[in-house]
Amino acid sequence: MCPNTLYIPELREMLATGDDAGLQDFCTAVHPAAVADFTDMLRTEEAWQVLRHTDPQTRAEIFSFYDLPKQVELLENLASKDAAQLVGELSPDDRVDLLEEIDPLVVADFLPLIPESIRRNIFHLQRYPEDTAGSMMTTEFARLEETTTVKNAISSIASQAENLETVYYLYVVDRQDRLSGVLSARDLVSSIGRPDAVIGDLMDTHVISVDADEDTEEVAEQVAKYDLLAIPVVDQQHRMLGIITHDDVIDFLREQAVEETQRLGGVAPLDDSYLRASIPRLTWNRGLWLIILFIGALLTAFALEQYKDGPLTTAWLVLFIPLIISSGGNSGSQSATLIISALSAGHIKPSDWARIIARELIQGIVLGLVLGLIGYLAALWLGPDDSAHLIHALTVPITVLLVVIAGTLMGAMLPLIFERIGWDPALMSTPFIAGIIDVVGIVIYMTVAILLISGTA
Repeated sequence: MCPNTLYIPELREMLATGDDAGLQDFCTAVHPAAVADFTDMLRTEEAWQVLRHTDPQTRAEIFSFYDLPKQVELLENLASKDAAQLVGELSPDDRVDLLEEIDPLVVADFLPLIPESIRRNIFHLQRYPEDTAGSMMTTEFARLEETTTVKNAISSIASQAENLETVYYLYVVDRQDRLSGVLSARDLVSSIGRPDAVIGDLMDTHVISVDADEDTEEVAEQVAKYDLLAIPVVDQQHRMLGIITHDDVIDFLREQAVEETQRLGGVAPLDDSYLRASIPRLTWNRGLWLIILFIGALLTAFALEQYKDGPLTTAWLVLFIPLIISSGGNSGSQSATLIISALSAGHIKPSDWARIIARELIQGIVLGLVLGLIGYLAALWLGPDDSAHLIHALTVPITVLLVVIAGTLMGAMLPLIFERIGWDPALMSTPFIAGIIDVVGIVIYMTVAILLISGTA
């Protein structure tokens, strides 16, 4: 039994008996993430009845720990006044992402009830295209001016803190709101003994920032590279627009990892979690790629059909068809996985293609020779006991060598080509590469067999 289910009877008992004090204590004493876990398995109306027993800020914090489908379901079933209050308490970036998923008619009902300043902020953030830094940022950040003294800065941050997502980094701007520097909260506190010191003299002017139209993958790379808790977002005039916090970067990377894992398995990425996705949606996402791969497998059958009156009449040769196919497919899948993961991590670029091809070629030769030797011994063991078979059996190792080389090179090249033309390398999934190599492997196998067996028969 899931541990969370143990709390459901208790919560329902408190709801049934109207235990307002107990529900309020539950929402405030337990960590918001745990409250979200415990109430996630309740019915929508029950979950809301629990959340309404705490203050709006805590309620929004608990709500933010639900996954997106749960948030959408809850908001679409709330009264417009309650929905407006809840959305108004969310962080700006989460708020915009959520509104894009909710039924537009529902949004139209509660949006006018949200304070005007928040509505303007929503419309401002909605201007940025998806998958850019601007769409990912929050406009709530600690702001100081260069001429502010340490004493006044502490007072300013104290008044801002309640409405900020993080105060670890304090961003210093000039009179035109251009980003001038950054100061950590620790450095500010360390300077408390010099209350009249000016922030402009204490700040670090070497600030790592990203443009609002920067790709989110580049943002994640910058945060990881410089080990930042947050990164500022600026416009073309270097005016401060907002910040992207590390938790948003982590969420983005997790989503990317899930999507790439699904693509590598030959499944179109799901919009919802597995259990929340409908059966028709799951079937379609899987079936689309299965049809493509099935057609690819049919090409293997067509390739075999071309040789039905040739070397395939040699019975022992048929035994090694699965071995040939698997050797090429497996080696190609390994190369594709290594290249795709290296591209995602930023360890390689398409411009490194020459070095990559050289490395894969060497590996393909070594691996092909080792596997080919094993295959040759197996062919001698399973084939007819005659002197000619010593030559005929070479069909297997020669084919294995060529197929493994072809697999490693194709598995490395195709993701690089996809990256170069701007497509997601993960689309070149390992099952897809394996399907291509299957056809190539059969053609190579039959060609080598014709040259060796038919030529010496």
